[in-house]
Amino acid sequence: MFTGKGGVGKTSIAAATALRSAELGHRTIVLSTDAAHSLSDSFEVSLGNEPQLIVPNLWGQETELFKTMETYWKTIQKYISALLAWRGMDEMAAEEMSAFPGMEELANLLYVIHYQDEEQYDVVIMDCAPTGETMRLLSFPEILRWWMTRMFPIGRKVAILAHPLAKALMNMPFPDSEVFDSVEELYLELDRIHALFTDAEKTSVRLVVNPEKMVIKEAQRTFTYLHLYGYFTDLVICNRLIPDRVKARYFQAWKDSQKRYHQLIEEGFIPVPISDVPLMEREIVGIPMLMVMAKALYGDDDPTAVFFKGRVQDIHKENKHYALTLHLPFSSKEKISVTQVGDELAVQVANFRRNVTLPHTLVGLEVVGAKLENGELRIKFRGGEEPS
Repeated sequence: MFTGKGGVGKTSIAAATALRSAELGHRTIVLSTDAAHSLSDSFEVSLGNEPQLIVPNLWGQETELFKTMETYWKTIQKYISALLAWRGMDEMAAEEMSAFPGMEELANLLYVIHYQDEEQYDVVIMDCAPTGETMRLLSFPEILRWWMTRMFPIGRKVAILAHPLAKALMNMPFPDSEVFDSVEELYLELDRIHALFTDAEKTSVRLVVNPEKMVIKEAQRTFTYLHLYGYFTDLVICNRLIPDRVKARYFQAWKDSQKRYHQLIEEGFIPVPISDVPLMEREIVGIPMLMVMAKALYGDDDPTAVFFKGRVQDIHKENKHYALTLHLPFSSKEKISVTQVGDELAVQVANFRRNVTLPHTLVGLEVVGAKLENGELRIKFRGGEEPS
């Protein structure tokens, strides 16, 4: 899964990766989950809701919500539409509104499960929406599963008991067994989605950044939340670095700025490897230029390899305290400095520095201890409910 702030070049990176994967003989499909699809523009081919062959071993797909609804949501949508119409909404508007937020994201995840079951493809590459939407995409299975675990059993019983009364007195549409069976099937699919997407042997997230402050800050925040949801990042791609061969004085300030921010990228994401892609001389559009980008990014390597394994950070609660654990290999525990400013935590261990963007849960909580053992730094925060 490729994600990053809007405009960093993640679609080009995803497309280039897909081409390199196909070139090596892997049956590959690249799937856009962004409502504003741009894969077609990147490849300079027309893509739609069904997979289309682009080059040998490579298929592309840009999903369309209402065609996907027909496949995965027909029964559930029909009930929701009837309920909205009963509440007085125009029939056409009710049908439109029955596509509630989150359906498109979930449908895209169901496509991935479907492709895994079919075994038609060796590699599925997801060109994800900008980071905020991607986090909703990745958190959706867990959130919906939580809701269904608590509401579904009760809802089914209430519907069975109330259906005759509601039908007689209010002519109100109630979900029948077909609707509940569809929801139950969806519930089981959520478990499969979560298991697949949190399996480090099968799935990874790759963050695409530019050497710019706002982009890096958002990527760091995404990096933290990916770990909260149990997703693994195996590569950070720094795109559009001005090459050293550019000597014009006009670009010197930009090059100096990029050098500083590249250091910040290293401090924020190490030990995850960082791959650099230079700013190209031409727009990255069309297969020839995408192959140039793939060569710059991967060289002779296989892009389907897992470039990093392991959890870089972990956050959990221990009694009344929160604990943040950071993976810091080869560090010495003689010198540890932890400084918190707002939602940022600066960790200095000897000559090693790491900047961490804290989740909202930890912002404002006092650091009450830090301990380094076996290459892991464990930082304890005082819980919000415990008096200081």
